[in-house]
Amino acid sequence: MTSRFASLLLLMAAASAGAHAADFALTARHMIPGATGTYDYLRFDPDGHRLFIAHDKVFEVVDAESGRKIGEIAGVSRAHGVALVPGLGRGFATSGNTNSIVVFDLKTLKKIAEVKSTGKNPDSIEYDEDTKRVYAVNGASGSVSVIDPATATVVGTVELVDGKLEQVGFDGRGHGFVNNEEKSCVHVFDTHTLKALGTWSLAPGDGGTGLAVDSAHHRIMSSCGNNKLVVLDSDTGAVVATPEIGEDPDGVVFDPSSGLAFTSNVGGTLSILHQDSPDSYSAVQTVQTVPGARTLAYDPASGRIFLVTAKLGPVPAATSANPKPKAAVLPNSFELLVVSR
Repeated sequence: MTSRFASLLLLMAAASAGAHAADFALTARHMIPGATGTYDYLRFDPDGHRLFIAHDKVFEVVDAESGRKIGEIAGVSRAHGVALVPGLGRGFATSGNTNSIVVFDLKTLKKIAEVKSTGKNPDSIEYDEDTKRVYAVNGASGSVSVIDPATATVVGTVELVDGKLEQVGFDGRGHGFVNNEEKSCVHVFDTHTLKALGTWSLAPGDGGTGLAVDSAHHRIMSSCGNNKLVVLDSDTGAVVATPEIGEDPDGVVFDPSSGLAFTSNVGGTLSILHQDSPDSYSAVQTVQTVPGARTLAYDPASGRIFLVTAKLGPVPAATSANPKPKAAVLPNSFELLVVSR
């Protein structure tokens, strides 16, 4: 009986693993001609089946099915992120070097207005359905600018802590969360009073860039630089899991319908984990992508993951004016990657 019981357990474990087994692969690569410069967040538009890709001085707008460029949002400098408000037919795009947020029409992609941020280098930006507000994280000044999307005006500022602020997320119950990569922590604030509520350590995680929220199970997932996805209880801040992920992770998304979490890693991999329980995560698959593919967007309807990357030239010699030079993106090397089953 003991042997039969053990065999049954093994069969059950195998069946469970098979249920979550992923057969994801890099299935398409689409060049975006002529594009150079830095790149950042992607935003998938489920209504228009488009991707908004932050890229240097424009946001490339690309058809998600064909990879064909169909437009752009210009008039920005150091493009970072896009938030969509479909009910108003508006989008909001952060322009880091001008410390502003460009408001545009979702149909025509034409600029409607430009809102001055209340801080420096607005970066991550999200729309919160609960408060009907847009939140732009000021990455270089420790604050979040809060915008009324209907009037395109700033209605408040959340004062947090200085440091390299990264992605913002919401639980739909009055709480916002912002990663602080420099201090390896998550800042928590009240989305109604706009008051800071606390700071939670990501230890043993180091850094903290991408952030995803599992609102159903009250969990936050933060991709950390030491190959860890740190999962916290979003009510208490307690660290409940630290599964291993790929080299130099940046972005993370969580799909509640499948229980899968995806992290995009600069080293050229996509880590896929399954949420076995709110406090337990198992590795499902590591997909080989392309080095530099550090940010991602997810289409929940098709299960496709989108990433972008580019080839870099040689690193210039250091000078007194530029002691830490960075390699430039090579022309005609910027591309959209598609990972699917």
